[in-house]
Amino acid sequence: MEHLSKRALDVLQTVDTVAGYKTYINLIEPLIEGKEIISTGMTKEVDRVEAALNAALSGKSCAVVSSGDPGIYAMAGLVLEMCQQREIHIRTVGAEPPPEEEQPTLNIEVVPGIPALSSGASLLGAPLTHDFATISLSDLLTPWEVIEARLEAAAKADFVIVLYNPKSKRRKDNLFKAQQILLQHRPGSTPVGVVVGAMRDNQSVQIVALQDLHETHVNMQTTVFIGNAATNIYRNFMITPRGYASKYEL
Repeated sequence: MEHLSKRALDVLQTVDTVAGYKTYINLIEPLIEGKEIISTGMTKEVDRVEAALNAALSGKSCAVVSSGDPGIYAMAGLVLEMCQQREIHIRTVGAEPPPEEEQPTLNIEVVPGIPALSSGASLLGAPLTHDFATISLSDLLTPWEVIEARLEAAAKADFVIVLYNPKSKRRKDNLFKAQQILLQHRPGSTPVGVVVGAMRDNQSVQIVALQDLHETHVNMQTTVFIGNAATNIYRNFMITPRGYASKYEL
């Protein structure tokens, strides 16, 4: 909780209702005592947002919580999409209402957080100092053919690649399939950072070779950082140079 922003903490302490995936609710439980809680399990995101919107439309202030940053593989997009589908009038916090506005309007603020790609990168050192691409391996909402095409394109372009949602109980083979695609474009010795539970009690950090990635323990709390052609290891740090050495004397 020490990595929550001051704004996020203020919002959690002042709202009437907090909605979130039960695991994330448990993480912030000490901060939300006495609040009305809307908690659902995995794959119940639509139900959760619908309950949160109904609470807000009834006049309650409501925070929808996510892990990391709400706009990165998280709930901000679904909240706005459902407002759009239901034709709910919304505006950003602090915006002046137009003179003709008559029906109830929700004030929506997206509070930025620390995404797993930032927290994980900080634990590894500096793997994202140059251009990178972020790809989720979850094919629950995105067809695997699309994910494959994105992996292929990012690998060809020599991006550092950050993988979210690398493996679950249902999706056991997607990381292995991604590894095989990447090995067509990168040496097996390419450094790969594997971060589990960044900034949480179950945190673990390791650096392996791309060719050994399939033997590494990963789960849904894991973020995988695959280096580009310039990424290297110094001591226990993973470094992707920005290019200073080619222009300046270091």
